[in-house]
Amino acid sequence: MSRLHSEAAPRTSLLGRDVAHLVPPRSAVPGLVELTGRDRAVWERAAAYLHVRDNDVHTLYSYGLATALLARTPEARAEVVLPAILLHDTGWSTVPEDDVLEAIAPQARRPELVRAHEVAGARIAREILTELGHDADDVEEIAAIIDGHDSRREAISVNDACVKDADKLWRITPHGLTTVQRWFGLDAEEALRLVSARTHEHLHTEAGRAMAAALGAVAAIGRSPERRALALAPMERNEE
Repeated sequence: MSRLHSEAAPRTSLLGRDVAHLVPPRSAVPGLVELTGRDRAVWERAAAYLHVRDNDVHTLYSYGLATALLARTPEARAEVVLPAILLHDTGWSTVPEDDVLEAIAPQARRPELVRAHEVAGARIAREILTELGHDADDVEEIAAIIDGHDSRREAISVNDACVKDADKLWRITPHGLTTVQRWFGLDAEEALRLVSARTHEHLHTEAGRAMAAALGAVAAIGRSPERRALALAPMERNEE
């Protein structure tokens, strides 16, 4: 490899000088999430069941949210919450893809499929976690959480509460909002109102409610007329 190609390309910035060497290493920064160890092994097996309606990406974001919730809910157990969130939607793989949105849309026409995916997901979770050698009691708790994570309004434990909240909080993330727009043909404001109505009043942890309020506030400002006007201003100046 030539020296030209082996050297990193010079960085450009408004500042005019390179400060990348001043950025702390990943290990020194709190709040950064990555899958390691047993969680990665669970993900690698779960991923084959998640290629339906963005469930793979939804699951990864929900894992990150669950990790943040665990940091603020010390009584919850990561050994239960994190495998549960990685496996919670695997059951949708047993539902015809064309029917999935009819199960979760406003005025859903196939609501029974929500329950069907929970039952299938609990079965898949038991199979995967048993194969990986997880504690038998944890496996049963995880399966019980998955078997009711959507249809059961009340949380049966603090672990269940964290899983439910992480699942729902995804809706208000940038990826969740754009996904809901695409699923149902909504504009950005409509998507935000729909997911907000389906999220804020259905959370179980104080940390989850705080995270939802913050995500919702940022999303609302991003869709405000004032923010849209600022986005248009540079284009208008360029046209002058």
